[in-house]
Amino acid sequence: MECSLTADLNHTVVHASDKQASAEFLAGVLGLEVGAPFGPFIPVDTGNGVTLDFYAAEGPVASQHYAFLVPDEEFDTMIDRLQAAGVTYYADPHHTEPGRINRLFGGRGAYFDDPDGHNMEIITRPYARPA
Repeated sequence: MECSLTADLNHTVVHASDKQASAEFLAGVLGLEVGAPFGPFIPVDTGNGVTLDFYAAEGPVASQHYAFLVPDEEFDTMIDRLQAAGVTYYADPHHTEPGRINRLFGGRGAYFDDPDGHNMEIITRPYARPA
């Protein structure tokens, strides 16, 4: 069966206990801007046109995973921002290798938690998948 790509992710909601603080945290790590409030959302636009809409959660926040493809030349700066904020980063998604990065698929990557425990990931190369 032939597949043509006809859909792009436009936006997604990120539940947060403090939507402003969570948006500012992620934007700060990634070097992005926090947008003006849009209805109940605090938006952060990524470089590929996807908007993360931070939304005030009612009750506990369920941890999600968000991965960001970042330029290799910005990776060290992002790690430095995490360290300056006192945030531990890890080489693996299960957070068993603190203070280390991975080198999967010829790139570099790291995982870290946002203020609500979302498992954030920065990678410099997309993961290779079999065709």
